[in-house]
Amino acid sequence: MKKFKKNKGIIFWITGLSGSGKTTIAKKITPDIKKLFGPTIVISGDDLRKIFKLRGYSSSERLKLGYKYSNLLNYFSKQKINVVFAVIGLFNKLQSYNKKTLKNYVEIYLKTNIKNLTKSSKKKHYRQNSKFVWGKDLRAEFPKNPDIVIKNDFNKSTNEISKIIIKKIKKMDLK
Repeated sequence: MKKFKKNKGIIFWITGLSGSGKTTIAKKITPDIKKLFGPTIVISGDDLRKIFKLRGYSSSERLKLGYKYSNLLNYFSKQKINVVFAVIGLFNKLQSYNKKTLKNYVEIYLKTNIKNLTKSSKKKHYRQNSKFVWGKDLRAEFPKNPDIVIKNDFNKSTNEISKIIIKKIKKMDLK
């Protein structure tokens, strides 16, 4: 059972391949997280890219951004704000860093099959000949020991998946 520090926000880091449902699910679980744990914001990696006009998509640029995202989330957490964060962030170094640095950290991995994503995805980069796409030309480093793993094979609705995640969160000792 995880031990969490009181007087700090909880960071719910939702990771997985592009198109796996991270942002949609983050938005759906946020009202429940607010009810359970108090002040909560939802952010995605795409949101931060737009806000700060970040353009780098190479593996090294993405890793640097991942560390910056972690530091920003840590800042919110220290102010007793929970964060539901949806980001690809598929680096084992980053996942280790988060587990060491972020005091109240819950890693949620949406496991999807790249073949299903390329067939059914609305994401243009899977259909076009885009560069720097996780699972295509960037090697994804999937989480080794996430707190929650949800297989998203697109047979369940995002509402159903969100309910499963909340049930699993409730079973954790987060208070």
